[in-house]
This record gives sequence, structure tokens and C-alpha cells, in this order.
Amino acid sequence: MMDPEVSLLLDCAAWRGLWQSQVQVEISERFNRRTDVALERHIEEMWTERVAREPWLFNGAKFRLHSFRLTSSSNLSSSSASHQHSSCTPSSHIPVLDCSEEKFCATDVLHDAAQNSSDQRNQQTASRLEQASSTCDCRASTDKNTDNQEAVAILTIRLGLTCYKDYLGTNWSCRVAELRQRGEEEFSDPVALLAQPLGVGAVLCTEDGQVVLIRRSQKVAEAGGQLDIPGGHPEPKAVCEEQVSLVALQQRPEAVVAEFFSSVCAEIRDEVNVPLSFLGEPVLMGVALNHTSAGRPSAEFYVSCSLTSDEVRKLYWKGGAEAHESTDIVFLSRKVRNLPE
Repeated sequence: MMDPEVSLLLDCAAWRGLWQSQVQVEISERFNRRTDVALERHIEEMWTERVAREPWLFNGAKFRLHSFRLTSSSNLSSSSASHQHSSCTPSSHIPVLDCSEEKFCATDVLHDAAQNSSDQRNQQTASRLEQASSTCDCRASTDKNTDNQEAVAILTIRLGLTCYKDYLGTNWSCRVAELRQRGEEEFSDPVALLAQPLGVGAVLCTEDGQVVLIRRSQKVAEAGGQLDIPGGHPEPKAVCEEQVSLVALQQRPEAVVAEFFSSVCAEIRDEVNVPLSFLGEPVLMGVALNHTSAGRPSAEFYVSCSLTSDEVRKLYWKGGAEAHESTDIVFLSRKVRNLPE
């Protein structure tokens, strides 16, 4: 059962998740948010008002999700040959994808399902964990393998640049319905005028089979007081050696991909206080729209932890770099099936 608070854009169950070697990016100014003078004025007004109420907020560059392309090939490349993935039946959640040929997921297709709803965030968290289990419980396919070769997926994510201020001034704007309508009418894309920053989230599973949740502080911009998985945003500034720019990012596409995968582990380290040395390699499970966060897209990862839940709890209460962002840690006893070793 799908949570109405989440629209699943990409389900990687058919390939038992995607490793870093199976993901690439395309960065262009064409993938930026559309705008005009009046909208920029509205964004500035909203930001000024919001910071006056919550002075701890700060602006920063973010990656903007425009669209993605998924290509599947039966030829294993040398970079991905070290990870053996079972060829699996494509999930019914993503009918537009076919693991035997290349398909495009344009922005309007990606966001058609992005409708506002009002269920509680705690219900969403439980559903996301249920979907994580489902995503990683793939079934062997009998008709996709030929000549003993495995189908290997390559995901290309199309990215522009945006910022947190633009996110609060568009996705969270009281005029968001109007912006969606304008985007559809002027650009045939309901999210053309929205920031759509791409976040990351981690289904963190301990050695004793517990899934880690944290209760968000009331001093965060989104879902204060609610349970959530660890997560945040990959940072363009981590890729650019000097000033953040599209040109600088275009020159380092591999570093952008590395930032996406490393950032989810960095969020676990900073929010839960688990050292990176105890974390497994992140596996991309899919991409979803989070409607309780104004339709923000998020790449969801599975990350294993070699510590027990008791050990993780002790580290959490010692306090990490972002301990102020949460007030409690909760463990959900759940067996997540058939996840990559």
C-alpha cells in the first residue's frame, strides 16, 4: 500500500538497488528553475519573513532535480562488474520503466503525481520503511537474462542548481498552486517554477536488525517534532573547489555522484553520531516525492551498520555535529529482506 504522502518516482527493486558505479549525472542551465522578476521579489519577501521568525535558518546552494533517464544493458562494464546484482522483475510502481530498453522520465512525467496531502509524518515514516523492505525484496526474472549475462541499470540524473531560499519561496509558498498552474500553462511543466532541491535519506539498519529513526527538533524548518530517517541534502559546495557554479560542477560529474552517495553517510555521521567506518556502502533504492516537505524529491538509500542498536544509541546520546537537529532516537524492529550484502 502506497502512502499518500509519498509519490514513488523510481523503484530500483528490479536491480536490487543501484551502486555508485551505476549512477551518473548531466548538469545544465537548462535544468534550472524558470523565474521572473515578480517571483524573485516574492521569494525575497518570504525569506525575509521566515528568517525573522527562525533566525537560525541559512541559505545554501542545492542540486535541483529536473528529470532522470534509466538505461538497462545486459553487458557488464568493468566498473560495475565487482557488484553482482540479480536480474529482477521490474516493480509495478514504475510502469514507465522497462529494464530491457532506455526510457526517459521527463519532468512533467516525474511530477504529475505530486499532489498535496495532509497525513501525519509519523505515518509516512512507517510507510517509507515498508516501501524500503518491498523495494529490496526483488524476484528473480526468467526472461531478462540471455547468454548468462545480467541486466545492469545505469541511471542518469539531470540536475540544475537551486538554493534553500528558493525552496522555501516556491515549494513552501502560499502561492504554490498558482506557481504550478503557471508552470503548466507557460512551460507544460507544473514544477518549472519550483526549486525542487534533491535531498537524500537513509534507511539505516543496525547489526541486530533495527532500523534507526530520529525525532526532529522543533527548531528545524520541516516536520519539527516528527519521526524521520536520517537525511539531508548533497552539497554543491562540497564539489566546487571555489565558488559554486554550473561550470565548475559540469567539469566534475563523477565528484557530483560521489557527493550524492557520500552525503547520505555524512548525514548519518552528523545526525546519529555513527562514524563512517561502521557504515556500509550506500545502495540507492529509489527516488520519491515527499509531500509533507512541499513535494521535495529525495533519493532514498539503504545503509548497513556494523554496530548494534545499543551501541548506536550510546553514540547518539554523546552528540554529533548536528545533534541540535533532533531530540531522540527510536529503533524499529524490522527484518529488511534480501538487501545487498
